[in-house]
Amino acid sequence: MNDAAHEIKASLGATPASLSPKFFYDAAGSALFEKITQLPEYYPTRTEAALMQMHAPELRASIGPGVTLIEFGAGNCTKASTLCTLLEPVQFVGVDISGDFLVQSVKALQARHPRLDMHAVHADISHAVALPSAVHSARRLVFYPGSSIGNFDPDAALQLLQRMRNCVGGDGGLLIGFDLPKDPALLEAAYNDAQGVTAAFNLNILTHVNALIGSNFDLREWKHHAYFNAAESRIEMHLQAQTPTRVLWPGGERIFAKGETIHTENSYKYSAARFTALLGQAGFPTARLWTDDQAWFAVAHAQP
Repeated sequence: MNDAAHEIKASLGATPASLSPKFFYDAAGSALFEKITQLPEYYPTRTEAALMQMHAPELRASIGPGVTLIEFGAGNCTKASTLCTLLEPVQFVGVDISGDFLVQSVKALQARHPRLDMHAVHADISHAVALPSAVHSARRLVFYPGSSIGNFDPDAALQLLQRMRNCVGGDGGLLIGFDLPKDPALLEAAYNDAQGVTAAFNLNILTHVNALIGSNFDLREWKHHAYFNAAESRIEMHLQAQTPTRVLWPGGERIFAKGETIHTENSYKYSAARFTALLGQAGFPTARLWTDDQAWFAVAHAQP
């Protein structure tokens, strides 16, 4: 049994059942997430983009040109393209769990920046990432936009930030976006869009799991459910069984009662002070922050 299959079966067998959000990202899931980022209810992508455009001169001055830009969770590389124009890096490295999608994205990015040396690295950033020897070791800037750090529980987020710290060495840095606390109604709308794209994205994880472990999830028996957990300062996404259902896979099964859920994602919302403290714990004691006018979102440039 491969590591992914072992992880999935263990988490489905646990109480409560869960699935890691990294399993959202097969080709269909990656495409659905790109649609999510364009939805009117989904403020993080456009807010972060406007924020970085507004503060572009300050970002460039803080980071400086000539870095090796390494984007974790690169996706479609659209944000990296803007940053490549701004920073004029000497090299770009895209890292993503969705390998085929990443390769196509890096090819498209290469067409927009033909003189820039580029590499696509298929890897799971929830574990240590081994970069090719061709990746420069000096002046590395890890780029992790979109508030994706919020998908990790605080302990796991700290471990990821520590791996980023190890990646950048003593002369590099981290450019990271994170979502700030705000009106729960605004938060919940962003994860329950009127078009149902987020619901389709959430349900698609079951299709991906079926392909990975040979299970027989029937998507018609499950419903998307997302809400704000104020005590934990996070949005939670679940899939809720609409009827009693028995799910089989080679070597195992799970019987879900009506109303029982599979927890698929968290999205933590950090205050500036709390996130700065987390960066410090990870080995980034120096951080400069920028926020939008509504204080919905923040971008930090952190350094060792």
